[in-house]
Amino acid sequence: MKDDNLNNSGNDVIEEDSIDLVAIFLKCLSYWKWYLIAIIACILLACIYLHYSIPVYNISGMVLIKDENKKGNVGMAMIENFGLMNSTANNLDNEIEIIRSKTVVKNVVEELKLYISYYAKNGFRSIDLYPYPPVQVSMTVTDAEALEKGFTIRMKLDSDSTLNVSAAIPNGEKGREEMEKRFNSLPGIWVTPIGTLIFTFPQYETVANEEIGEVKEFEVIISRPSVVAKKCLANLDVQPSTKKTSTSIVSISYKNSNKQYGEDFVNKLIEVYNWNANNSKNEIAEKTKEFIDERLQIINGELGSTEQQLQVFKQDAGLTNLNSDAQLALTENSAYEKKRVETEMQLSLIHYLSECVNEPQSRNRALPMNIGLEDKSLSELIVQYNQLIADRNRLSRTSSENNPAFVTLNGNIQSMLSSIKTTVISIEEGLKINKQALDRQAQKFTRKISSAPAQEREFLSISRQQEIKANLYLMLLQKREENAIALAATTDNAQVIDPAIADENPVSPKKSIILMGALLLGLIIPTGLIFLLDAIRYKIVDRSDVEKLSHLPIIGEIPIDINKEKTGAIVIKENDNNLMMEVFRDLRTNLQFIMGDTGKKVLLSTSTVSNEGKTFISSNLAVSFSLLGKKVVLVGLDIRNPELHTIFKFSFKKEGISSYLANPDSCDLFSLIVPSGVNPNLSILPGGTIPPNPTELLTRPALDSAINKLKERFDYVIIDTAPIGVVSDTQIISRVADACLYICRTNYSHKSNLHLANELHDSHKLPNISIVINGIDLTRKRYGYYGKYGRYGGRYGRYGGAYGRYGHKPYGYGQHNTV
Repeated sequence: MKDDNLNNSGNDVIEEDSIDLVAIFLKCLSYWKWYLIAIIACILLACIYLHYSIPVYNISGMVLIKDENKKGNVGMAMIENFGLMNSTANNLDNEIEIIRSKTVVKNVVEELKLYISYYAKNGFRSIDLYPYPPVQVSMTVTDAEALEKGFTIRMKLDSDSTLNVSAAIPNGEKGREEMEKRFNSLPGIWVTPIGTLIFTFPQYETVANEEIGEVKEFEVIISRPSVVAKKCLANLDVQPSTKKTSTSIVSISYKNSNKQYGEDFVNKLIEVYNWNANNSKNEIAEKTKEFIDERLQIINGELGSTEQQLQVFKQDAGLTNLNSDAQLALTENSAYEKKRVETEMQLSLIHYLSECVNEPQSRNRALPMNIGLEDKSLSELIVQYNQLIADRNRLSRTSSENNPAFVTLNGNIQSMLSSIKTTVISIEEGLKINKQALDRQAQKFTRKISSAPAQEREFLSISRQQEIKANLYLMLLQKREENAIALAATTDNAQVIDPAIADENPVSPKKSIILMGALLLGLIIPTGLIFLLDAIRYKIVDRSDVEKLSHLPIIGEIPIDINKEKTGAIVIKENDNNLMMEVFRDLRTNLQFIMGDTGKKVLLSTSTVSNEGKTFISSNLAVSFSLLGKKVVLVGLDIRNPELHTIFKFSFKKEGISSYLANPDSCDLFSLIVPSGVNPNLSILPGGTIPPNPTELLTRPALDSAINKLKERFDYVIIDTAPIGVVSDTQIISRVADACLYICRTNYSHKSNLHLANELHDSHKLPNISIVINGIDLTRKRYGYYGKYGRYGGRYGRYGGAYGRYGHKPYGYGQHNTV
């Protein structure tokens, strides 16, 4: 029952699949030197990186996007209330997309000539010379955009202002052609296959760079503006300043290593955005100006013709004054005629507007406004329609027609255009009715005038036409001035709240994060290496390996002995109280528990291969039992390689257990036993002469007879056998044993050896198998302060270190072995 309980306890331990964090910590702690080296190396590399890395700053500014719809527009509000359209003028999301569009950013790159960069070397770092390069290089945007790839110009400025230039210029199928040029004075022109380069001294006084002082050698990199724009877009961020929908404030931030570069970029971005927005607004005013100029030219010609006609008529007729009655009739008639002409003019304007609205191209262009239409609601609709057209035109430069905002704008434009068409038709009908009424009134006075002389009637008719056209001409001149004032009064769409300014502290690299990452990396690398080596290691290192691979109970751990040079293989001495004594006491106690008091006396010691320490352990265990006053015999049944005489230092005897097994009838078993010379209670039955047929001898009944005889005279019979993984002798001998010690050795035994031990246990080929681990290195932190035997460390010294491990040839102790 005791054996079963011990075995079951081992199974329970193996079946637990929990992670022993303490064991992992102690395992890693044993490699503390690795961690120290890795942490120092990683932090050193992090410091080098921080020293040579170029800091990147965040440059930000804030603008207010003006909303034209918030100017008391009643007509638009009415349309929105009826659900005909949604207000999208200066929609904040649309404006943000426009600000960070490729077109706008590319315009900024071209305006600031950012496609031409200037750098100077400072050790391993490249210092950006913007905005004060010692020499400025110019290349047209067209030539730069035509480049397949960017190229670098190397420049050296001598003390006499001589400039030496060299570059690998792209040259079509020839690839890159190395070219050089020397300028004795500047400005200088260099004609290359890719375009003309102009070199000039800057207009400002040369400013020495803060990091490297006066620059004499530097590089100029010329890239395609579109490529530079893409890189700028990657570092540009445009977002609403808050999540509140009621605000129209936008935050523009840009990341760059050069503070001045970033500030100039953000400020120019706002400027270009406003310039594009103003162009869209002015497009409507320009359209109105064209219409007014065209009408003025026509009316000017008609007015000149009327005045000439009146002059000729007066000269021919000799008229100086008109009859007062006829004059009154003509005056009244003239008033109605004026109203009728004004109505006709409104009809003409409405007709012209109707043609514009119904043209297929009307959906893509603005309608003329401020042209003299008296209907305020129609004028207001035209203003809103033109604003939608302007918004869509601006959005079309930065997005496709499938963009949801673009689709929404098109729908709103179509809805607004339908409203304008309906309003135009309604106004046109009203004007026609008004004209008919005016015609009837004018006819009354026409009949009165008909009684006047024909010459006077003709004179008054010409005068009336002259007055009407003069008034119309003056009105158009007034409208043109109003339109010019509106054109000049165009305000920026984005009002700058905070101009671009760079943060004092860089956003990268973050010193604290880099150092913390280096520290973590210094911990991760050794840990990963430890577990990687542990995964590919095929030899047993410590108890944990055995526990993972075998469900057999571990009843002993034998450490390395630093005193083996003095004591030899027998480390158990009477009246000693050291670490090795305590270890074997524990092993002895565990074996007594296994074997119990039921008459079990025979203990077998084996291992998978030689040099694992089975002979050393069985010999010292036998000495330990003898110190209890028990009669113990150590039987050397490793008859293929008998070694007990070397352990106990007695002369080799030709006669031994092999002699008895060969001739049990003619050989006295007890005459073969020799004293151990270590303790009077311990006797040795050596193996004797190596027989030619050891396996056959071990299968004979004589072995059973010999063991039975020994059991009658001795309290314990300990059998040292051959390695079970090499020969089958041990399995044959196991029939006479009550318990079995399976020896494995750290940094020597293969992990696969434990699979054999499990198989022998599961197939019941060996009785009551227990594992003993040999060669434990107590200097490893895994065992704490000398493990569970640490109380002996201070008094008797450490066991282990460089003095060897048990297992040296041929006894299994005291020799280092390669892993």
